[in-house]
Formats: sequence, structure tokens, C-alpha cells
Amino acid sequence: MSHPYRSVLYLPGSRMGVLEKARDLPADALIFDLEDAVAPDDKPRARLLVSEMVQHDYGMRKRLIRINGLDTPWGQEDLSAAIEAAPDGILLPKVNSAAELQAIAAQLRGNTRLWAMMETPLGILNAREIAASTPLLEGLVMGTNDLIKELFASHVPTRAPVLTALSTCLLAARAHGLVCVDGVYNAFKDEAGLKAECEQGLAMGFDGKTLIHPAQIAVTNAVFAPDEAALELARRYIKAFESSAGVAVVDGRIVENLHVENAVRLLTKADMIAKMNKGERS
Repeated sequence: MSHPYRSVLYLPGSRMGVLEKARDLPADALIFDLEDAVAPDDKPRARLLVSEMVQHDYGMRKRLIRINGLDTPWGQEDLSAAIEAAPDGILLPKVNSAAELQAIAAQLRGNTRLWAMMETPLGILNAREIAASTPLLEGLVMGTNDLIKELFASHVPTRAPVLTALSTCLLAARAHGLVCVDGVYNAFKDEAGLKAECEQGLAMGFDGKTLIHPAQIAVTNAVFAPDEAALELARRYIKAFESSAGVAVVDGRIVENLHVENAVRLLTKADMIAKMNKGERS
């Protein structure tokens, strides 16, 4: 993965003004939402609007369309329209099995990739098979709100009720080289709470976080970006490893290949973020 996914912002597909303003937001990826963010009566209109807007210039931001489930009255038409619009990705909600993704993958065109919402108990239990379902699957997105509802659980600051599910999906994603994005933080005005949950997600290994409001972007981008101290250490690891004829040592610690691989990953991510920032200012 070279493209960063620190901040992945949901956009209500029925609101033209929001979709237009998103061109100037510093999010790494945008989800044009046809599902939860759109009222039933607005779904046909939202489908047409998103199909048009997603083809506009959003710079280096990845453009994903979240369709309604194929078991709903809108899902099949959403899918057909999304395939025709050819975004960077199509996000399927409430994925329960590998077969659901395999059926859609056969219909994709060009460079469009599949993404799976992980938000049901059955989907979590099948995470391993889902992650291995098709080479066209690019990432998993945690749907923690729906998952907590399905578990009859409660929202608590530690997220203890869903930690097993989060870890299970991370394991599946990493085993198959996929992006894995954390769920939303609902209290969009609570900056301290958002920061704490981002830090938890970062420590667990998530690539970034899904967001419900543009006000959450700055905090999320800052937490999930490599800091300068980490980047400097990464450079030192690589230099020591490349220049050593025997055992490489940095600050009294042996540098192994795994440290170098992580260092390269961090520097690559930082370079991509810098390119995106430059693009946002131009």
C-alpha cells in the first residue's frame, strides 16, 4: 500500500454542496455514501448525483462509492451505476461471506477495486475467508456502530465490546495485504475523545479511520501520520543496515530486516502524504 488512508470521510450522496466542498478537504479518501447517509426517498436521486460527481477531479483523494446492500430495493441499481461510474473503489455494506464479493468482482471494470464493510457478527467470523476472497479486494472498513448494535453491546471509551472484532479483521487484512480502516467516532465535536480513539487504532495497527464530519480530519491525519522522530529513526535504521558489514546497531539495539521493512513503509507513507499535501495546496 502506497496511498495513505489516514482519514476516510463519509459524504452523504444526496447533498450536492457537500460533495463539491469535499474537493478541497484534506482527507485521504472519500466515501460517496448511498446507504446510511441517504433517506429512502432520496436514494434514486443520490445515485444519479454520485454517479456524476465521482467522475469529477478530486485530486489525489481516493473515491469510493458505498452502495446499498444487494438485498435491498436499491442495491442492484446502485451496483450497476457504480460499476459504470468507475470510481477507485466500490464499498459493499454488511459483507457476510466471500461469495458476495466474488460475484461482484467478476463485474468490475478498469481499475475499480472492491472494499468490504465489516459490521456483522457473521462477517467478523468469516473475516479470513472474506479477506482472501478475490485479488480485487483492496480493503476492509470497520462498521463499529452496526456491529455494536448487532452484538447488543454498548459504546464505551475502551471499545472493549468490539476489540476482538477489530483485531480479527486486522489479522485477516494483514494476512492478505489489505488496507484496514477503523470505524467512526460519533461525537464529532469531542476532539480529545477522537484523538484518544485514533491513538488506540494506530497502536492496534489500523491504517486510518473513517470519519463522519470534516472537523475530524485534522486530528485523524495528525495521529496517523508518522511523526518526525519516527521518520528520523527509520532513516537511521536503513542507513545502519545498509552500511553494516555485520550486525547493524542503532542506539544499542540490533537492527534486523523487520525493522528496515517497517522503516521503508513509514518513509514511503510520509512521502505519499507530502505529495498529497503539495497537491492540496496547488
